[in-house]
Amino acid sequence: MNATLAAVALSLVSAAAYASAAVAQARLAGRTAPGTGTLRLLGSGAWWSAVGLNAGGALLHVAALKYGPLTLVQPLGALTLVAAVPLGARAAGRRVSTTEWRGTLLTLLGLGALLMTAGGSAPHETLSLVEALAVGAGTVAVVAGLSRPGARPGLRHAAASGITSGVASALTQTLTVAVTDHTTGPLFSWRLVVVAVLVSAFAMGGLLLSQTAYRGGLGAPLAVVTLANPVAAAAIGLALLGERLQGGTISLVPALLGSAAAVRGVILLSRAQAQTAPAADAVLTGPPPATPSRVVIKSPRAALHQEHGHLRRIRVGRP
Repeated sequence: MNATLAAVALSLVSAAAYASAAVAQARLAGRTAPGTGTLRLLGSGAWWSAVGLNAGGALLHVAALKYGPLTLVQPLGALTLVAAVPLGARAAGRRVSTTEWRGTLLTLLGLGALLMTAGGSAPHETLSLVEALAVGAGTVAVVAGLSRPGARPGLRHAAASGITSGVASALTQTLTVAVTDHTTGPLFSWRLVVVAVLVSAFAMGGLLLSQTAYRGGLGAPLAVVTLANPVAAAAIGLALLGERLQGGTISLVPALLGSAAAVRGVILLSRAQAQTAPAADAVLTGPPPATPSRVVIKSPRAALHQEHGHLRRIRVGRP
């Protein structure tokens, strides 16, 4: 098996692992009360199963990057959405709707256009300590704004999850380049310690935020996570790591078209989720309980007195 086939195979298995983890998180979120604390969630075996699947997907993704370029592996990682939507529908006992298929296809096409235009050579630059702290502080501020109470909490938490995961990926790149390329500085330094702590915090934060986002369904939140993740990582790469879009200014056209297609796909998935949620609730809750009829049993003497009273009222009321 050559390097390209190995990269494709590892990427496909990684996408399947991520999709299975997303479905497991969505099912766990559906069985978890909104006020459940983090400590109780960490004590759940289903939660750690999802964590294991996510970790396996991440390791497979890193292994795929060893055999294939980023422009090949990253678009294949978006296949998580393709796998998760039918898996989630099967777990819910229903078929994938036409709207969900259209939304999934548009989202993937948009992500493919964005990732292909943002691809480039192997990374060499890293974030300084000041830049890493600035990125961490800015991410915390954005996540705090998205996590505030309000409308559509699922999509906002999904956006926060995608941003934190994308930032964690960008910071992981700094760690990887610093460890493998000794010309960027000493192997052990305060900068790398701080970056490692930020990576751990944002990776776990993204996992917990996605768990919250999946309470309202899987399709639209997962699409938002899949879209926000590469956008956040690309923003850091373009602004701080010296990365450039392939093709220069001309590549802005497919990037904008890809963004429009991805946004349209997210809207379609959101509509499909709103349509399937009432049906799922009806299946889970069942028909409303019937109002019990009241049967009054009286003694024969009481019934006879009531009948005489009724006849007396009729005689009095006659002209």
